[in-house]
Amino acid sequence: MTQPTLAAQLRAALGLAERGIPVLPLREGKGPMGNCRACRENACGGRPNMKTPGRCVCVAPCHAWAAATTDLHVLTSAAWAPAWRQAAAVAYHPGGTALTVVDLDDTDAVAWARQHLPETRTVATTRGEHWIYRGSMTSRNGVCPGIDIKSTMSYARWLGPGTGAMALLPEVVRALVLKEPVSARPAPGTFAAAPPSGGGACPHRSPAYLERGIAMAEQRINDATSGIHNTVYRTFLAVLSAHGRCGCLTDDHVDRLFAAARARGEGLRHCETAWTNARTRLGM
Repeated sequence: MTQPTLAAQLRAALGLAERGIPVLPLREGKGPMGNCRACRENACGGRPNMKTPGRCVCVAPCHAWAAATTDLHVLTSAAWAPAWRQAAAVAYHPGGTALTVVDLDDTDAVAWARQHLPETRTVATTRGEHWIYRGSMTSRNGVCPGIDIKSTMSYARWLGPGTGAMALLPEVVRALVLKEPVSARPAPGTFAAAPPSGGGACPHRSPAYLERGIAMAEQRINDATSGIHNTVYRTFLAVLSAHGRCGCLTDDHVDRLFAAARARGEGLRHCETAWTNARTRLGM
């Protein structure tokens, strides 16, 4: 790495740290720096306090996201200098500054987000976008095809401040990392749409927006290669989050979603349970 590039990476990191954003260097390939000799291959046993950002006990940037810090003295220390000389980019710990990044890795994932997630600040990436929300949550990769959640105990590459107003973290994003739906079970046959509250018209887009959303939900269920139970639940949750309170969702739409799920082998009882659990999750 040339000295001008080194200076630019470190300068960017220091600017973020001064704003209270925990940062760390990334090597070529967007990976974190390797652990120090004492911690290599987890010889240290994971180190005390590594679940807390900025509390890695190593003097070098060790343990990936756990090394993220806002301490300017640490960032400019001699121990961190070799890492900055190797650094190809700067990363930050979103959860350490009460943020969540929805990492959309391709155009299909971006299209899904535009249909199902509230608008928020976006940052262009090489192949997709980062959608950034205010609020932290559990991180998990691969919650949907091409979608990772980066918040606590994770890092995201810094690609600039982005554009747009930052929205509060919505329940539909939190639900993406759930391993299992909540356990409440409905009475058989109770799968009607939420009661209309918006006069029968969708206030945030148009009828075409709803139709695209239902079609994409059907496709998401059809395309699931594993975890069909969770895919059905998360899809129902996304549809209800976008349309469940505005009065435009009808029984015909619900029937289409149930039909897609049943075509993948889901029973009627599971569809009813997943639908009711999604409504419960959203307080409907």
